[in-house]
Amino acid sequence: MESLERKTFNTPDETRTFQGKGFAEMVTLSGHPIGRVTFEPGWRWTTNVQPIAGTPTCQTAHLGYVLSGRMRVMMDDGPTMELGPGDVFAVQPGHDAEVLGDEACVTLDFGELADYARRR
Repeated sequence: MESLERKTFNTPDETRTFQGKGFAEMVTLSGHPIGRVTFEPGWRWTTNVQPIAGTPTCQTAHLGYVLSGRMRVMMDDGPTMELGPGDVFAVQPGHDAEVLGDEACVTLDFGELADYARRR
């Protein structure tokens, strides 16, 4: 492993497109995937990622920061949370989410993204 690493989202290691309405640009540093994720207006996990994941709700843990836009996260067991610019968030597996409003929601995600929205 290198002692210093630098990458840029301008040339990501990988881009994972959703089933419409967004994409995740991925870089990996020191074995850890990091995503800059763009959720376009009208995006919802159950519509745009569920067909890729094949699970009823999102089973990925997310740890991130909202750069722009707004999103609502709905946990399978009931609680909901709205996120907006400047918010730092942790979301455990077992949730759905949707973009609020007519602006794309862009996040940086440092969670468990190795297989998030990865087509097989």
